[in-house]
Amino acid sequence: MKALAEGLYLLPVPIPYPLKTVNLYLLKGDGEVALLDTALDTRTARGSLELYLAELGLCFSDIGTVLLTHHHPDHYGLSGFLEGLGARVFLHREELARGHRFWREPEAFEEASWRLFREHGTPEEALLGIRETMEKTRARVHPPQSPLPLQDGAVLEVAGRRLRAVWTPGHADGHVAFFLEEEGVLLLGDALLERVSPNVGLWAYTRENPLKDFLASLDRLAELKAQVGYAGHFGPIPDVKGRAQELKARHMERLEALLALLEAPMDAWSLSLRLFPKELDAAGRRFAFAETLAHLEYLRAEGVLEREGPPYRYFRV
Repeated sequence: MKALAEGLYLLPVPIPYPLKTVNLYLLKGDGEVALLDTALDTRTARGSLELYLAELGLCFSDIGTVLLTHHHPDHYGLSGFLEGLGARVFLHREELARGHRFWREPEAFEEASWRLFREHGTPEEALLGIRETMEKTRARVHPPQSPLPLQDGAVLEVAGRRLRAVWTPGHADGHVAFFLEEEGVLLLGDALLERVSPNVGLWAYTRENPLKDFLASLDRLAELKAQVGYAGHFGPIPDVKGRAQELKARHMERLEALLALLEAPMDAWSLSLRLFPKELDAAGRRFAFAETLAHLEYLRAEGVLEREGPPYRYFRV
């Protein structure tokens, strides 16, 4: 645990993913306690969070407010557990019918999800590994029953602080950063990361052009007068505008790389193997596919590519 300012603490919690930890942020003041993001619902995560709380003389039931940046399991997984102990859970309204529903009603998108993979060239053997990964992940997610919907620009007063919700879709449809404007502190979630680019994937339940959303979100973050950004993984970002511009340039490079690979019509799965040639496990390959598909659909919306099928193959116009 690290104190970032009076009443603001960083709590890095272990997760069984390549990123190793997820950064939670605890706000304490005026007799209130709020937690930004929650980690996975695993024994390790619960134990780690419980120890951090104990250092501050707190327990789980002292958390009165949970602010979720988005629905991804490493940020959202314990939110239902904390809600059950009395916490109010806030989630952007765009997530309610999409990412939140994905966890609450697994059957809602199941058929469409597997059809999306198959229509874009995913072999059955790879699908089997992806299914197993998702079943394991679902066991680590405890969704909230009645999250309170947030809208863009909403101002919350919690634990002695005023936070403004900044809708930053792309990494997730309802991704929200929380801006402590008086202090110039931006709690970023996964809208920006220090060492890597946040995954921008197209899934069966997402908006149709997540990369377009993400690039617009980067522009919006660059305009905020933030003195420092604290992200959901890795270290702080002292230059939010500069990092947003770096990530935008990186995605432009990726679009160019993708176009260079399209010497002949090709499906998204095959392209993902070439765009991300490193050896990846089933989870990593799933993200690589979704990111490739998001970039392909961005280029198609821009009129640079077309597709034929299904099964779909993309080609240059």
